[in-house]
Amino acid sequence: MDVNDIFGPIDIAVSGLRAQRKNMEVISSNVANVRTTDAGNGEPYRRLEAILETDCDDISGVTVEDIVKDMGDFQRIFDPGNPLADEHGYVAMPNVNLPIEMMNLTIATRAYQANAAILKRYQQMIETALELLR
Repeated sequence: MDVNDIFGPIDIAVSGLRAQRKNMEVISSNVANVRTTDAGNGEPYRRLEAILETDCDDISGVTVEDIVKDMGDFQRIFDPGNPLADEHGYVAMPNVNLPIEMMNLTIATRAYQANAAILKRYQQMIETALELLR
């Protein structure tokens, strides 16, 4: 970031807000599908994860590079009465772990709040500077 770039902190904070909003959408999708045993392709819902990326050469903020599926094993529960149960009575469930998703949501929310606080502080700094110029 160039020293003369007065909008640098704003751009960085706004990029953080956008990235964390998308991250929270992905986490919300995981939470909403925690019990989806058939995602339309014959297998349970696969957990999604947002991959965040920053430009290594410059301080320019963060973006969501990609949203990838977690290819981990599905959880299996014993439910012989379920029509989706295999011959041993087990049903494949999504690979979503609700406590971990709630932890990730808390982290993303706090990061979003931190970026919003930066914007608020920056606004206060500009207002103070303008008052001094009057």
